Amino acid sequence: MDLQQYLPVILFILVGIGVGIVPQVLGFVLGPQRPDVAKNSPYECGFEAFEDARMKFDVRYYLVAILFILFDLEIAFLFPWAVALKEIGATGFWAMMMFLTILVVGFVYEWKKGALDWE
Repeated sequence: MDLQQYLPVILFILVGIGVGIVPQVLGFVLGPQRPDVAKNSPYECGFEAFEDARMKFDVRYYLVAILFILFDLEIAFLFPWAVALKEIGATGFWAMMMFLTILVVGFVYEWKKGALDWE
């Protein structure tokens, strides 16, 4: 079995792990180790924390966050489409128009249902 063709993949994984771990280890080893009460206390936007960190959020927060991620990821499809528009021709153009129509219909539906309203 020839494993030479997997060398770039293995190298890519090792470099990725190194980029993620080496700065953390260097910061821990070379950084000052002087903990005190102020550094170890909970910090929340410049003032003392007034509630438990595990407090329940309103479900609308999660709904808006999920909708943002959903529409944001769908919009990310526009960039490669715009770059390759000359190569894909009219078929690709109309396929994207259908995709955008579905996206707009979903957005209008969410807007009419009040999912984007923050009370």
